[in-house]
Amino acid sequence: MDMLAFFGCTRGCSDEEAEELKKMRYTYPWWREKEIVSEERRAQGLCPLTPEEVALVLKALGFDKNTQIYIAAGEIYGSEHRLSVLREAFPRIVKKEMLLESTELQQFQNHSSQMAALDFMVSVASNTFIPTYDGNIAKVVEGHRRYLGFKKTIMLDRKRLVELLDLHDNKTLTWDQFAVAIKAAHERRSGAPTHRRVVPDKPKEEDYFYANPQECLCEGTNCHDMFGDRNSSLTH
Repeated sequence: MDMLAFFGCTRGCSDEEAEELKKMRYTYPWWREKEIVSEERRAQGLCPLTPEEVALVLKALGFDKNTQIYIAAGEIYGSEHRLSVLREAFPRIVKKEMLLESTELQQFQNHSSQMAALDFMVSVASNTFIPTYDGNIAKVVEGHRRYLGFKKTIMLDRKRLVELLDLHDNKTLTWDQFAVAIKAAHERRSGAPTHRRVVPDKPKEEDYFYANPQECLCEGTNCHDMFGDRNSSLTH
């Protein structure tokens, strides 16, 4: 059975969370002028998907209920009940706490980097990897999977997803239309060979090297054969 590793699917930008973050920021004077408007950030694709949204997207992408899903994440915002909709759609959800005996896990629990390393190893080894936000670990997993032969990694277009999810929610899109649009939006976002965007004068705007270590992938091969002449993704 295929294993799908899902990174960070348990957190979203809810109004409640935004309010909690606001209270925390107000503790520090230099942050007081910064406001988080959850709806704006979500529309910009800057929020992770909620578990409810994840369930819809996975179904639209063609994953069935027998798919085993490994959740690579920290504490779940809103406790375990936030996963109920996702678990109903995909009952075979597991986390490291479920795969290891408590005695086995105990040696790692006081070491956050080692706990993250467990998630990293499963994410790299899974048949499919889908991160819901662009954190550093997710980027490194993406790059490592490319290095291991361009293993399937679906990089979600969260801005487009928000548009489609809202259109489906307000009945503008039928389920079939929604599913077709979701698949089309991610046709070229599956971890296939692609040129890494480099901006010499603006390094902060270029693609993260560790997510797509193109120079390392080209070693010993012909880059033109692998990536093609144009700066676009190639399908297998």
